[in-house]
Amino acid sequence: MASLLGAIARVKRDVLAALDRTAVERVCDELGHEWRDRALDPATTVALFVQQVLHGNVSCGEVRHLAGKAAGAAAAAPAAEGFTASAYCQARSRLPLRALQALLTGVVDAALPATRLHEHRWLGRHRVFHVDGSTFSMPDTPALREAFGTPSGQKEGCGFPVAHLLVLFNAQTGLLVDAWASPLNTGDVAQTPEAHSHLDAGDVLIGDDSFSGYAHLASLAGQNLHALLPVHHLRIVDFTKGRPHRGGGGEGTDADAGMPTSRWVRSLGKEDQLVEYFKPRRPALWMTRAEHDALPDSVVVRELRRTVERPGLGHVTLTMMTTLTDPKAYPAEALLELRLRRWDVETDLRHLKTTMGMDVLRCKSEQGVRKELAVFCLVYNLVRVVMLEAARRQDAPVARVSFADALHWVRHARRGDPMPALTLNPLRPNRAEPRCKKRRAKQFDLMNKPRDTLRKALGKRRNTR
Repeated sequence: MASLLGAIARVKRDVLAALDRTAVERVCDELGHEWRDRALDPATTVALFVQQVLHGNVSCGEVRHLAGKAAGAAAAAPAAEGFTASAYCQARSRLPLRALQALLTGVVDAALPATRLHEHRWLGRHRVFHVDGSTFSMPDTPALREAFGTPSGQKEGCGFPVAHLLVLFNAQTGLLVDAWASPLNTGDVAQTPEAHSHLDAGDVLIGDDSFSGYAHLASLAGQNLHALLPVHHLRIVDFTKGRPHRGGGGEGTDADAGMPTSRWVRSLGKEDQLVEYFKPRRPALWMTRAEHDALPDSVVVRELRRTVERPGLGHVTLTMMTTLTDPKAYPAEALLELRLRRWDVETDLRHLKTTMGMDVLRCKSEQGVRKELAVFCLVYNLVRVVMLEAARRQDAPVARVSFADALHWVRHARRGDPMPALTLNPLRPNRAEPRCKKRRAKQFDLMNKPRDTLRKALGKRRNTR
């Protein structure tokens, strides 16, 4: 791994150093992966895989024409010319998934130390991370339908398998720390224990209200981690001093209906208070009974409410809860500003899924899909490292550096190419845009029957003419 980290450390000067032949082979050796000396060895295959994703996740047939770039990136690779699409697919299938995940982890481990510096910490003290759930689609094969499932109500043969995706981003840099693909019906919170393993004591996690359940909050508190989240939409919030509450765990009589389940502790200011949340009797769906029983009986959190004016949206009221309970160390205005940055994760996901094209993957096996996801995440982070270096050189916030321009340069750069000045997006705070499409879709019917059935019906219509 030392060789890998040394190669990644040079990525600020040479982005394709991440594909150093020695680094890739070292990772494969550590995992016990054996290979023969052939044109499509692990280092060259990884380089081809990266180039494939960089160029828009093109077909395996087109990858043959990217062999020159991949050979240069892999550093003294054997001539990988004249191979077939089938040979490349087989070489990809031989790559261990864990090797690709180790490369991703190596990029993050080499780049994240910068976030431990003062300028990459919120209030100079805390690293901040965004967690969110999403989905992506893939080819309609029996193996993928079995592994990930399809949307409810979808007729067999009329749609595509869809995977649930959980992502963890570093808020200050936009680096993708990790991503987890799971069956479609998996809840967003189910894989947060894996996400927590990437965090250090004192880190702050930001997400939507699906992460504000008691079990998740108590798990964070037990690891000395912090959260800033919207109050769950089913939780009643009342800022009245000394107000009554229902019994612990939410139990109570019909007369208690409409009362908060939290106990009022202390007022910290206008619509700012400390309250005590109680452990529910039933465990969360993603926890075992033993894990639930190990949680504390209650946790003290801070609830606050603020109204902001957003262009195009008018006045918006945000009701938040956080484990950062000290009002002097964490003023309400600072928490509100940090909470409003939660939408940055939507931009990062858009870069990953729309700009890079990860919303629909190509592989037809579960292992192939997971490898494809790992390489997309690896490429995304290489682009992010370029953006961080461009922001430093051009003395601009990294959020203003164009992701698309950085992606285009990485796509065409060769080892040793000097980094040019990248496009800086205009500063447009509080920008609001409607989420709609201007270009009209073609007026074709949606598939509501299996393709074989529709093809037979088409043949019958032709025979009657």
